[in-house]
Amino acid sequence: MGFKIIDIKLPTDYTEAQLEYAACKAAGIKTCSFQVISKGLDARKKSNLHWQMRLGVSSEELKGDNPLPEEPLAITYKQRNKKVLVTGSGPAGFFAAYVLQQAGFSVTILERGADVNKRAKAIADFEKSGKFSPLGNYGFGEGGAGTFSDGKLTSRTKRISKEKAFITNAYIFGGGPEEIAWLTHPHLGSDNLRRIVKKLREDFIRRGGTLLFETQLLDLDVKAGTITAGITSNGELEADYFIIAPGHSSYETYRMLINRGVAFQTKNFAIGSRAEHNQEIINIAQWGKAQLPGVKAAEYRLTAKTSDNRPVYTFCMCPGGMVVPATPYEHTNIVNGMSYFRRDSKFANAACVAGIHPDQLAGKKVTPAQALVELEKLEQSFKQFTGDFSAPFCTIKEFMAGKVTSKAVETSYPLGLTPAPLYNMLPAVVTKAMREGLLAFTHKIRGYDSGILLGLESKTSAPIQALREENGVCPGFSNLFIAGEGSGYAGGIMSSAADGIKAAMRIVEL
Repeated sequence: MGFKIIDIKLPTDYTEAQLEYAACKAAGIKTCSFQVISKGLDARKKSNLHWQMRLGVSSEELKGDNPLPEEPLAITYKQRNKKVLVTGSGPAGFFAAYVLQQAGFSVTILERGADVNKRAKAIADFEKSGKFSPLGNYGFGEGGAGTFSDGKLTSRTKRISKEKAFITNAYIFGGGPEEIAWLTHPHLGSDNLRRIVKKLREDFIRRGGTLLFETQLLDLDVKAGTITAGITSNGELEADYFIIAPGHSSYETYRMLINRGVAFQTKNFAIGSRAEHNQEIINIAQWGKAQLPGVKAAEYRLTAKTSDNRPVYTFCMCPGGMVVPATPYEHTNIVNGMSYFRRDSKFANAACVAGIHPDQLAGKKVTPAQALVELEKLEQSFKQFTGDFSAPFCTIKEFMAGKVTSKAVETSYPLGLTPAPLYNMLPAVVTKAMREGLLAFTHKIRGYDSGILLGLESKTSAPIQALREENGVCPGFSNLFIAGEGSGYAGGIMSSAADGIKAAMRIVEL
């Protein structure tokens, strides 16, 4: 059996018969079998929108060997008689635990929030009544913040190909669409993720793992640099190794770690607001037409450099999605974006943010603990402005002009909008940068200035970063690893999960 890699172009609404014909024709043979290696939309010319695909074609008529696939993540099982306590069931925590359990460790996951079904019900109740639940919200609960998001699986992190393959295969096993293995910009959608995290949790437990919901890590019992137990809201749990993957919203966990002597440093991050548009405006700007058969909804990724060289960019763009009340705490008010797999909402949204350092946010040099205080104060100020969980908003044109005259506008946000001078509520350096960036974005996407800005987007990444030794452990500790977005080394589902796997593999190799 011979093998050949080919590249083909197909219309966006191609059929399976067209794909098979094009594959065999490009390979110069009559019959063949093939697998999709990659698939991405080429929208550089609106007059020639098409899928660009790379296929691996197999046939007796071809010469050449099928190149050997990359070696999979090497997880060797053996009975190790060692316990690992993992804090956080988001991508980093879960995949760290999943790998360790398959390697023969006794693994327990702590999750401060509720299981996904209970969490989904609490979120639905919150969006109808405005009654916040600390156990079921967009920040905390089974699967972490990523469960109620667009479920993007793209990552700019390099040297994680084995980890990415392991994660992708796990999501497909959990019920994810097979296309995530080859799409250039794969996504799962929140509806799929709710089913996937439950299926993977059931597999983890079937293999012998333990997952404790509504159980918060409160403290660590440390003796001479070695942690002997985690003090939780439901008692003490002893372990040989500890992985903490709290996400970047668990301020109590951060503060506990700092108080316990875990070393952190401040770092650059980004804040801003959510930009929301009618999806049709984005479709027309990107495609030249309101709809494109075979493609769900148009996306965009925008960047700009300001006059003082500050980065401004869009982040976590959710085509056909909605803006959601993403606060993990009752005393703060922040927003995020999400979408379902079909991406069929009439709205598009994306974070529009500017880079900033905690020192600039505070107006002075700050410690990691002080950086958390400054960010939390900003998040609290948005709640104080509205008095509830409605989202402060203004139009993009109003933000640019520095004047609010807003009347009622259409939005996907479920808890209502409150007209607000966002340009005064954000730090002055962020407002200045966003104004320059928004002007550039309007030149890149026609009609971009017809949208609105709403709420505070403050969770693009963590403002602090844990220090790590070469072997991944925290300096001054023999058995503590901090992973995922909460570590300050990852952002998004894929890179966070990969960071958790790397922490797990370091324990396996000890």
